[in-house]
Amino acid sequence: MSISIIQTLQKELEQEAQTTRKMLERVPQDKFDWKPHPKSGTLKWLATHVAELPGWVEMTLTTDGLDFAANPYQQEPISSTADLLAYYERTLAQGRASLEKATEEELEKTWTLRNGDQVLLTCTKAEMIRVAYCQTVHHRAQLGVYLRLLDVPIPGSYGPSADEMNF
Repeated sequence: MSISIIQTLQKELEQEAQTTRKMLERVPQDKFDWKPHPKSGTLKWLATHVAELPGWVEMTLTTDGLDFAANPYQQEPISSTADLLAYYERTLAQGRASLEKATEEELEKTWTLRNGDQVLLTCTKAEMIRVAYCQTVHHRAQLGVYLRLLDVPIPGSYGPSADEMNF
């Protein structure tokens, strides 16, 4: 029995959701404005970005692309860890619902990321969803560094963390 691309994407979304949720639960709201370096974003900015990424599934499936020049980046207003988690659950539900309605043919269509006339990426919609998943893992790892520097115990991602193993 073969598994479809949609089923594969659904499975990966659910697997990554468990780890992402555990990480976001540990974001201390009293440190939202903290950042490890002047060139870095704040903890709140990074955590909000991680929380919004499941929503990229819906955006990818309902558009032919994204132009940063025409759509300046704006984050969801978040004022607490509870807000952050609620936002994450909302974007995750949107991603799930979009994948449930998707077709294999739709996943083969072209999607383009651009900044005005500059094309940053052209790929299939299935590939773009995988890019969003990779962005989740990447930014979640950054979030783990932020939390480590703040002395917050880190949950395991693909096995137990040093905090969970009492190293």
